Amino acid sequence: MPYQLPDSELNLRERLYFPEVIQGVGIIMKQFLRNFFFGRQKDPDVLARDRSLSQNATIAYPEERVPYPPAYRGLHRLVPREDGRPRCVACYMCATICPAQCIYIEAGEYPDDPIEKYPVKFVIDELRCVVCGFCVEACPKDAIRMDTGEHAPPSYTRAAQVWDEKRLLRGPPVSYQNDPWLRRGSPSISPEKLQEMRARAKPFPLNATDEYAQTPGFSVRALASEAKGK
Repeated sequence: MPYQLPDSELNLRERLYFPEVIQGVGIIMKQFLRNFFFGRQKDPDVLARDRSLSQNATIAYPEERVPYPPAYRGLHRLVPREDGRPRCVACYMCATICPAQCIYIEAGEYPDDPIEKYPVKFVIDELRCVVCGFCVEACPKDAIRMDTGEHAPPSYTRAAQVWDEKRLLRGPPVSYQNDPWLRRGSPSISPEKLQEMRARAKPFPLNATDEYAQTPGFSVRALASEAKGK
């Protein structure tokens, strides 16, 4: 039901405007004096600050940083294999599902393994990215993640925000027992290295949203149960 707005004429006090102007200036001076004399809270967590004295919530970045929540999506990274190669097989699924069309891929074949493909060029325009995480969900090989906990660093040129495969390939390697290069082997991987990689490989989880397959420390199940408990 819509609420009723008062439709009455302004009285003499309201038509003069001076009392309202003085009241507005008083609110501004109150905030100014409170922040000027009492200073700023030192707690970097803005949400947990005591606002009884100072209402100033400015963070002196980068000396002070607000801790990111567990579900924060950081910068992309291409997940490496145990042998240093990217897990990406250049299937174009991340580039296809991306709503911002910020991913560009060129596929190639390994000379010693014509069955398997790899990204000759993998480029992400971080300025166009809308941080939706669709690329992570669409990837069938767990080859791209957003678990770095970092945001795009500042730069003076647009080219500095276009990250290629050399800059994206980083972080701890990941191996699963059903990886094709582990099941059938690869000419570029020695038998000793192959056995070592197979021993460290994990079973692929049935739930792709679990922290076991995605961002460490982030669990959709835990967040859902926490919200249900509230």
